[in-house]
Amino acid sequence: METGASKDRQRNRPFQDRELAKGRGAQYNPTNPYLKNEYVVEHLEGLDEPWEQKSATQFFQEYPKTIVNEVDSPDLGLMYSMNPYQGCEHGCVYCYARNTHPYWGLGAGLDFEQKIIVKENAPQVLRAQLEHPKWVVRPIMLAGNTDCYQPIEAKKKITRQLLEVLLQYRHPVSLITKNALILRDLDLLTQLNQHQLVHVNVSITTLQEELRQKLEPRTATGAKRLQVVKALSEAGIPVNVMVAPIIPGLNDQEVPAILAASAAAGALSAAYTIVRLNGAVGETFEDWIHKAFPDRANKVLNQIRSCHGGNLNDSQFGRRMAGEGRWAETIRSMFKLFLQKHFKGRSMPPYDLTAFTPKSGKQLSMF
Repeated sequence: METGASKDRQRNRPFQDRELAKGRGAQYNPTNPYLKNEYVVEHLEGLDEPWEQKSATQFFQEYPKTIVNEVDSPDLGLMYSMNPYQGCEHGCVYCYARNTHPYWGLGAGLDFEQKIIVKENAPQVLRAQLEHPKWVVRPIMLAGNTDCYQPIEAKKKITRQLLEVLLQYRHPVSLITKNALILRDLDLLTQLNQHQLVHVNVSITTLQEELRQKLEPRTATGAKRLQVVKALSEAGIPVNVMVAPIIPGLNDQEVPAILAASAAAGALSAAYTIVRLNGAVGETFEDWIHKAFPDRANKVLNQIRSCHGGNLNDSQFGRRMAGEGRWAETIRSMFKLFLQKHFKGRSMPPYDLTAFTPKSGKQLSMF
């Protein structure tokens, strides 16, 4: 141990003393509650200097035994989720999925963006699960945790392979993304849509490019996402726009413009959630907002708290997505008003849950 060294723990440094590091959402790693030890920086001269984080993204291979998980949330209904990647290079600072990274022995902050777990055998595992004799057909959300079209997908093509399997089995799927890479798979989406097996959800959080660069640093621009909505809609693929999350004091005033632009691009429906900052996400977001918008950080945080009974977080089914209180009701009323104005008479078509075609095992004899 070097004598005279000082431990530089970034979370204990005053927010105002640090500048926003560009290109990443989180600015550090909150303490992992599942680990006894943590990494710190020690300066030989006892200097109080910030820790320079490495920006290179690392990828780790994982070979899970299952890839489809049953969703039992009353807020989402009966469905499955499937995540080919754990962690997400998009770096959205508010992402609720950050809380899953500590289970892997990693941090919910920078690690979530810089250390991505790739589930290499996902297509093979999906096929095996679909062939199980007790499989029950429900829409599979791709993905329920991290973006299945994050940058590494351009190289790995795991999401595309999963779509190929789903098409072969005629199984319904719902995709959600912030990345224009989804248009690469327009051929498969078109074929799935011919059998009424696909819905696409495009998340549009903001149309302000300056805000997006800080809030969601490695995602497609808002304008590009509207182009994705337009391209998919022109191909006849049903698109729902997720105005999510709405963050009071940052993007809530954009709701009318986002809904108008989404409808003009051809979206059939739209929905929203109010930001909730559970677990380590709250710590990460609070650190970020004080550095990204120091002049209104406290106002934004207080407005978020007003939507969740005085807290930054809420895990209660039924209210966690839409919040409660005066501010949440104002957002709800505004969204409803402009949804009615721009989406009247539109709706997402139903899935065909009867098209499923098992390929082997006992189920084969049924066809």
